[in-house]
Amino acid sequence: MKIIQLNSASVMIEDSTGDSKVKILCDPWLEGEEYLGSWAMYPPYDFNPDNFIDVDFIYVSHIHPDHSSAKTLSKLNKDIPVLIHNFPEKFLKNKIESLGFKTIELEHGVRISLKNNLHINIMAADNCDPNICGQIMGCGLAEIKFKTTQIDTIAVFDNEKQVIVNTNDCPFDIAKDTASLIKSLYGNIDVLLVGYVAASSWPHCYNLPDDEKHQESIKKQFTKLETTKKYIELLQPKYYIPFAGRYTLCGKNTVMNQYRGEPELEDAFEWLCSNVSPEKYRGIIMNNDCWLDIDTGKINKTYTPIDKTEKQKYVNDVLSKKKFPYEHEPIPSSSEIWDLIPKSYENFEKIRKKINWVSNSIIILKTIDVNNEDLIIAISCNGKGFQKISQSDIENYDQYMTISLDIRLLKWLLNGPQKAHWSNADLGSHLIYNRVGSIYKRGLFYCWNHFYSR
Repeated sequence: MKIIQLNSASVMIEDSTGDSKVKILCDPWLEGEEYLGSWAMYPPYDFNPDNFIDVDFIYVSHIHPDHSSAKTLSKLNKDIPVLIHNFPEKFLKNKIESLGFKTIELEHGVRISLKNNLHINIMAADNCDPNICGQIMGCGLAEIKFKTTQIDTIAVFDNEKQVIVNTNDCPFDIAKDTASLIKSLYGNIDVLLVGYVAASSWPHCYNLPDDEKHQESIKKQFTKLETTKKYIELLQPKYYIPFAGRYTLCGKNTVMNQYRGEPELEDAFEWLCSNVSPEKYRGIIMNNDCWLDIDTGKINKTYTPIDKTEKQKYVNDVLSKKKFPYEHEPIPSSSEIWDLIPKSYENFEKIRKKINWVSNSIIILKTIDVNNEDLIIAISCNGKGFQKISQSDIENYDQYMTISLDIRLLKWLLNGPQKAHWSNADLGSHLIYNRVGSIYKRGLFYCWNHFYSR
């Protein structure tokens, strides 16, 4: 078996039997920017769809666009079957099939023979909790109960001799029971693909002093690396490969990169090598399009670290000049936005009442309209409605969270998740937060994902 590193979470798993090969492309994001244009690749990936014509299967772990990139999938052969978990909600299935592919939904924990001796077992990381993963908005559209999302999956690939575990974005504290089950079922793990960043809007999207942002970013970075270490020590792989964290904020969001608390791959690898026993587990780091031969433990090319000065120049000269898709839209008036608020509030209220959640917290949307005037809207979380307010009125609230954003993006979000989704706007760092007098409330953001007019 071989693992070929492509970009971020995109890898190719290849199994050879004599002259016959089986290739599985995992979580393709190989072209363009994602999360409403904010996540860019560095190093850039030289994507040629012709290089993937012999792929046998595509495995997509979950709905997030850096794992199910429509830009990439649209250029791949539509005859390749796409393997996904049989999620309770069909957002991922519908997205992939709308691009022209046939999906094969696999049940949790059922090992399936694919071709030759290669098998896959897709296991849901159940009980996904935004309190743990740090995604302020959560992924509420996939949450059919108020307690479980099954938003992400872990995949196990084996050829009856060797075992590869791909943890994707599953945080350890959410998926540790699933990981323990995998260890008990499979025993020896040859390769562990494991995430090393906790991608979220904290702390860089919060209205905090720069020194506090810096301190929180360091804390976030090392908290995640500690959980990466826990994955390695639980699954005890022969080799571990840190992956699924290579993205750089672009456009006007480039200024936030320094406070993300998400280390470069090289820095994460160095930390892991210093904190995980090298005698027990061997760390592997690879450049794009390089591969590890699991039989021999050899990598086809010596790793070349990125030049951080060169990267910063590329960010300044290229990535910072990119425009987000909504920035090409005309700037709407306040009245256009205001017309979408009543129905959005109605949908928000429907979900709030359904889960019987009440709070005195106020959500305050802040934006600037076509006349360069403030539009500030206060939304209650206890059924008391919504209203336009002024900047000075905000001081009258004891518990509130402001969400500041581009009015063009707000129009997209209010037009519904087919246009733009609050969770993706959050992960893409398009929303700026200020919290006063309240702590994180999962119920609020579960409901907020439904604040749209469609």
